[in-house]
Amino acid sequence: MPPLFVYGSLKEGFPNFHVNQGRRVPGEFRTMRPHPLYLVGGRLPCLLPAAGHGLQVQGQLFEVSDDALARMDALERVGQPGGYRRELIEVQAMDPAAPDPLSAYVYLQSPAMLDAAGDHLGPLALYTLEHARSLRW
Repeated sequence: MPPLFVYGSLKEGFPNFHVNQGRRVPGEFRTMRPHPLYLVGGRLPCLLPAAGHGLQVQGQLFEVSDDALARMDALERVGQPGGYRRELIEVQAMDPAAPDPLSAYVYLQSPAMLDAAGDHLGPLALYTLEHARSLRW
């Protein structure tokens, strides 16, 4: 199974990491192509499926089992109205000596999220702990 690239609250040290039961691949990773990452309503990290727009987004890579992926899919409401969808994208290690890019699953949100009321921050290259601390989980 391809690994999972996480860029938001499922990252190690972030609020929903307890749901992520994957094994972290050492290092930091980023999307091969730019993607728009926004904090929708100033709080919800959403990666949009508009490859080629935005910035290369930084995140972490995890090897996951089917069960671990199912738990994260449930958290991200995959297949439900307003939920994320899981797709394959190309990611690369940020270490210049790292091997070639690889395919990884990622959670993407509909661009329609930007039509919602409220402030939207982005595009961003990195979702930080400062962003996460501003949320009420």
